[in-house]
Amino acid sequence: MTISFGVAGVGPDVLLVHAGVADARMWEREVRELAAAHRVITVDLRGYGETPLEAGAKYSDAGDVLAVLDEVGASAVMAVGASYGGYVVQQMVSREPARFARVVLLCAPTDNVEPDDELRALWGAENKLLEAGDVDGATDLTVRRWIGPEADDEARELLRVMQKRAYDVQLAAGDDVENEEYPVEPEKMTMPVRLITGGHDFAFFTDSADYLAERLPAAERIHLPWAGHLPTLERPTEASALIR
Repeated sequence: MTISFGVAGVGPDVLLVHAGVADARMWEREVRELAAAHRVITVDLRGYGETPLEAGAKYSDAGDVLAVLDEVGASAVMAVGASYGGYVVQQMVSREPARFARVVLLCAPTDNVEPDDELRALWGAENKLLEAGDVDGATDLTVRRWIGPEADDEARELLRVMQKRAYDVQLAAGDDVENEEYPVEPEKMTMPVRLITGGHDFAFFTDSADYLAERLPAAERIHLPWAGHLPTLERPTEASALIR
């Protein structure tokens, strides 16, 4: 399997891992800004963007991204993960903590925290639409619920395109795929970690950040009252500054 990834710029390594409703295109602004002083690495996880997902595949998203870092010779990595991408980053850092210098987690889930009822209801509605073959309806639901009120029409359309692509690829692969998840071990994440959440996001992600903040040795907690689940698409200038 070849994981689609991009490398831009020269300097200290920065890794950007996309959300589970998006792909590497969500980071276009950040790549442009960071590449002036860093080597910026982006990936499309399996089933997203330009990376396919084969029926019957057995893989690990965290393992895939670690393999990309090996391929490009990345070290002392500053890793940024959005939503599910932040969960992938936690798995990677727990497995190879010496490789990472800093971490930023944007509205990310974690282990040992239960989803709230509102999020479970959303997942149920999404699955019902997909089971009925209404991919457009599921995509519309994603755009309504996963991006905050500050997002403009361009950001909403980008999210629509990215999520529709993910549905098309993942539904074609079917249910017979297995993604191994490595355990998240906060005590191993001793580097500085910035935890960012949004006031319009689901409680699960705020609860996850609070859980990590209590257990990480060097955590910084930031809550954005204006933000939904994807702050870099909602207020790009403000959210990108928090990453920089």
